[in-house]
Amino acid sequence: MTHALLHPKTSPTPARPPRLILVGAGGRGSTYATYAAYTGRAEVVAIAEPDPARAAAAAARHPDAEVFDDWQQLATRPPEADAVIVTTQDADHVEPAVHFARLGYHILLEKPMATSEQDVRRITDAVNEAGVMLAVCHVLRYTPYTQGVKAIIDSGRLGEIVSVEHLEPVGWWHQTHSYVRGNWRREDLATPMLLAKSSHDLDWLSYIVGSSVTKVSSFGSLSHFRPENRPATAADNCLDCPLEPTCPYSAPRLYLGCLGDPDRERWPLAAVTGARTPEGVVQALREGPYGRCVYACDNDVVDHQVVNLEYANGATASFTMTAFTPFTHRKTRIFGTRGSLDGDGVNATVTDFVTGHEETLVLGVDGPDAGSGHGGGDERLVDAFLDALCTGDPRHILSDPATSLESHRVAWAAERSRHNGTVEHLD
Repeated sequence: MTHALLHPKTSPTPARPPRLILVGAGGRGSTYATYAAYTGRAEVVAIAEPDPARAAAAAARHPDAEVFDDWQQLATRPPEADAVIVTTQDADHVEPAVHFARLGYHILLEKPMATSEQDVRRITDAVNEAGVMLAVCHVLRYTPYTQGVKAIIDSGRLGEIVSVEHLEPVGWWHQTHSYVRGNWRREDLATPMLLAKSSHDLDWLSYIVGSSVTKVSSFGSLSHFRPENRPATAADNCLDCPLEPTCPYSAPRLYLGCLGDPDRERWPLAAVTGARTPEGVVQALREGPYGRCVYACDNDVVDHQVVNLEYANGATASFTMTAFTPFTHRKTRIFGTRGSLDGDGVNATVTDFVTGHEETLVLGVDGPDAGSGHGGGDERLVDAFLDALCTGDPRHILSDPATSLESHRVAWAAERSRHNGTVEHLD
């Protein structure tokens, strides 16, 4: 099909659903675009994806969309559309985001926004100069659980927030899948792990505290998944290893265990192979990176890190990210002058300091991972972006470009602190 070579409008025509371009048809992009189209609230008119299998799968989900091998091909012949979803690899965000902003498209951009502060500023500058809307995929802001916690804080039940403890339990197998064997294992290929995994959390803490970060300190390292911790009899590949049956990080146990579970086949297995048979999974582990011994990879990102934060309103927060946990929801304790809240991503127990009464509220839903929609955050994020497109009102989006820039700046400040042993000050 052929689209007119027209500049997109700053707001969609109410007579039709918004038209979307998908740049990057991997797991995240497919999730957002598929949901937007499934609801009937939007139409995907073009797809840019270099991987043939992913491109074919996206074309099957969106049969009326044009398909391009590269976003630059699409950009030289831009279709009539209202917005672009940019979900390429982290290092490849900046160029399409800046280009489409300058063409006047509104943008849904996967986090992290880019791999350097300079490139994040390029994106925010381009968006501001073009006057288009930007929604960074800080999906945790949009979950029912977060909105419930935020409502409790805003109601005054806890009084003034004094301090927060927040834990991101990455999960022992998730760490090895994404950050030891996978695409985010090295800073030069992606970003520091704090930015790749926890820009969600740094953004979430500022949202909950309701203030900007002024000081940052951080400690952490790659302590376990290192060559010197490799057992003497371990093999380079789990399939050949005599220790595999008793190793916590066994690749065959993880990926063969996904077979028959639609959610786990969608993630993490889909990142490893399109096969859905034991023979296909074993072949992928033999030939690809996901069968490697976790002590014999080229990873360099941390496996544990703590970040201490001070906010402009005087509140403080401590954030811990660690690989050595079950894979589950974040856990948070919020301490106020009139009460406290202890939350696990689904339930929140509020203690009233006047009465001593404890009340447990069910605020969220199960499913902390990308395969299950981040506890409802993925769908609500897309809904908010479509609401903004349909009304022209950016207030539907829960973080503006400056707010998203700040959470990334906090991550880089934490990395400077971790490397240099400093307390970093943010203006």
